[in-house]
Amino acid sequence: MTALALARSQFAFTVAFHYIYPPLSIGLGLILVIMEGLYLRTGNPLYHQMTRFWVRIFGLIFAVGVATGVVMEFEFGTNWATYSRYVGDVFGSALASEGIFAFFLESGFLAILLFGWDKVSKRMHFLSTLLVAFGAHFSAVWITVANSWMQTPSGYHIVGEGLKARAEITSFWAMVFSPSSMDRLLHVYAAAWATGAWLVISVSSYYLLKKRHLDFAKASLKVGLAVAFVSAVGNMITGDISAKGVARNQPEKLAAMEGVFEPNAPADEHLFGWVRAGEERVRGVKAPIGGLLSWLVHGDRTAPVPGLKSFPADERPPVNVVFQAYHGMVAIGVFLFGLTLAGLFFLWRGTLAERRELLWVFVFAVLGPQIANQLGWITAEVGRQPWIVYKLLRTSAALSKTVQAGAILGSLIMFALIYLLLFAVFIYLLDHKIRQGPEEEDLVLPVGPSGMSDLLKGHRA
Repeated sequence: MTALALARSQFAFTVAFHYIYPPLSIGLGLILVIMEGLYLRTGNPLYHQMTRFWVRIFGLIFAVGVATGVVMEFEFGTNWATYSRYVGDVFGSALASEGIFAFFLESGFLAILLFGWDKVSKRMHFLSTLLVAFGAHFSAVWITVANSWMQTPSGYHIVGEGLKARAEITSFWAMVFSPSSMDRLLHVYAAAWATGAWLVISVSSYYLLKKRHLDFAKASLKVGLAVAFVSAVGNMITGDISAKGVARNQPEKLAAMEGVFEPNAPADEHLFGWVRAGEERVRGVKAPIGGLLSWLVHGDRTAPVPGLKSFPADERPPVNVVFQAYHGMVAIGVFLFGLTLAGLFFLWRGTLAERRELLWVFVFAVLGPQIANQLGWITAEVGRQPWIVYKLLRTSAALSKTVQAGAILGSLIMFALIYLLLFAVFIYLLDHKIRQGPEEEDLVLPVGPSGMSDLLKGHRA
C-alpha cells in the first residue's frame, strides 16, 4: 500500500475507534441530568440509585474516550503536515475553543460528579452534573465546526502560494456558522442521545430478563425509551435538514449517497441496492413513488437533481461506499424508531417486562446507534473525497512530504494492538459494572430528619 492509503487507513481507524465514546458521553450525560433532576424533584431514592450507577458507567466511558482521542492530534503533524499547515489557523481556533471552553469545563466538574455525593449539597452535585453534560455537548460544537469547515469552507481567505499556501480566518463567526455546521451539529446531538439511550435500554432489558434489580430496571427503561423516542424523531428531522444542505452545498456527495448518475433529471429514491459504477446505474429496489428523491430535496417530483455525470470524473467520490453507508445508516435509524415505538406501546399497556423476545432485541440493539454513527461519518468523509478541504485541498496533496509507508504501517499496527487491548479492558470493566449492578446502599440516602420514611413509602407505592 502507498503512504497515502496507509495514512488514510490509520486515521480512519483511530477516528472510528475514538468515536465509539463521545456519543455515549453526550447521550449518557443528558440522561444523568434527567435522572438526577427527577431525584431532586421527587425525592425518590430510586432515582438517586439510578444516577449513581450510570455515573460510574459515564466515568469509565469518559476515561477511555480521552485516552483514544489524543492520538489523532499527533497524526495531524506526523502524517498530514501539509494539511495541518493549510488549516492550522482554522483548526487552531476551533480546537483551542474546544479545549478551553468545553473539555476543561467537563473534566473540571467530573470529580464532583464522581466523588462529591457526600461532600457537596444535592443542588451543587446536580449543578456539576449539568455542567459535565453541557461540557460534553459543547465539546461536540467545536469538533463539528472544525469538520464542517472542511465540508463547506467559509469566513477565510488564502494566503501564500504552493506548499506555503494556508487558509486564514477573516471572520471567526462565519467560520463557526459555516453553511453546514449547525445542521450537522443537531444531527450529531440526536445521534448521540440515541446512543446513550440505547445503552440504558440494553442494560435495563438485561436486568429484566435476568429478573434482577427490577425496580431499577423498569425506571431506567422508561427514561431510556423516552430519550430514544425524542432522539429518533430528532434524527429524522435533522437528517432531512442535513441531506437538503448536502444537496445545496455538496451536490456530488448527494448524488453518490443516492446513486444518481443522470445529469439534471428528476430522480427516484432507491430503498436499497448495489451501485455498478462502471455501468453508471444502481441494481436495486426503488421507492414506489416516482421522482421521490426530487420531492424530498426540492418539494417537486419533476425538479432535476444533479447526477454524477454532471461533475468531472476525478471529482466524484467512491459511489458504492457512500451509497451503502448512507442507506445502512437510514435503515438502522428506521429500525430503532420502530423498536422504540414497540417498547413505548408495551410500556403503555404495562406488559413490556413480559415481552422477553422484544427485551432480547433491546439488549443487542445497543449496537445499532454505534454502527449508524460510524456509517454516518463514512458517508460524510468518503462523500467529500477527493477533497480533504472541499474544493480547496485534495487529500492526495495533504500528506506529509517526507513520511514513509513503512513508518505509517508500523505505527498503524502498534495503534491497532493498543486500541484492541484498551477495548478489551473497556468491555471487561463495563461488563463487570453491569453484572455487579446498582449498589443497594445507593438507595438509602439521608434526606432530612423526617423525610426518609415518606420517601420510602413513596418508593414502595
